[in-house]
Amino acid sequence: MIAHPSACNLLVGARVLHRSNYFAGKGVCVRASAFEFRFRAAIIVAIVALGAWSPWIDTRNIARRISLLEWSALQLSRLDIAAFTVATPIVIVAICLLAALAVALRVWGTAYLGPGTVNSMQMKSGILAAGGPYRYVRNPLYLGTWCMVAAITFILPPTGSLVVFVLLTIFLPRLILGEESFLAASQGEAYAAYMRAVPRLIPRLRTTMPRARLQPQWLRALLSELNPIGVFITFAVFSWTYNNRVMTKSILISFGISLIMRAVTPSLPTHPDSSE
Repeated sequence: MIAHPSACNLLVGARVLHRSNYFAGKGVCVRASAFEFRFRAAIIVAIVALGAWSPWIDTRNIARRISLLEWSALQLSRLDIAAFTVATPIVIVAICLLAALAVALRVWGTAYLGPGTVNSMQMKSGILAAGGPYRYVRNPLYLGTWCMVAAITFILPPTGSLVVFVLLTIFLPRLILGEESFLAASQGEAYAAYMRAVPRLIPRLRTTMPRARLQPQWLRALLSELNPIGVFITFAVFSWTYNNRVMTKSILISFGISLIMRAVTPSLPTHPDSSE
């Protein structure tokens, strides 16, 4: 149910990192290991699965097994902010907006970076060329992943959602720091200047970065990012049924379809001179 995160920057003429010991040395406890990067998607899936399972609810009776969506609406009602019948649609609309943001970030970022780089199990570096969302934020794909998983947590138990939120908020920055360390080492001053000009996670509304001459791969991006699209459709359509089982099945189906499309969709380079 999780779309694969990607390289934190748009890079053309990529060369691949083959040394698994790159992360050794200063800051290794903060940056993700090569193993974590290679299996980042599986780790995120495992984190979400743990939150969905929430074994502590049944074994320790710590909390009720209701969805975060229902719990949030109940809290708004108990705080007299809105009646439950009004609070529920408010929460659903907020989830849909979060999922829509995830789709926008993931598809836009993948269109400019290229599905081959996004889905690569190894880091890539090359000639720095910022285009699309990378002119406004360095890590739009990780930000989109966070938004997508945050939306998914609303069908999980509240305590499970909290666990997912905490673990993901720890894990994604580790991946980002690992990639940025690699890119800083391989790109030198060019990437250092990019880091000074573009924020890591909070997008700027205006940018001084020049527009790169790159052709976005919109169709391949859409096919590659069917998972966040499926998450958005799930909440936009099925959340109004208040059927958690149906929403879970819908997200799992979209995840399965996305894996198939990633396998059968050819990953052509974003730029004639690029290598993915």
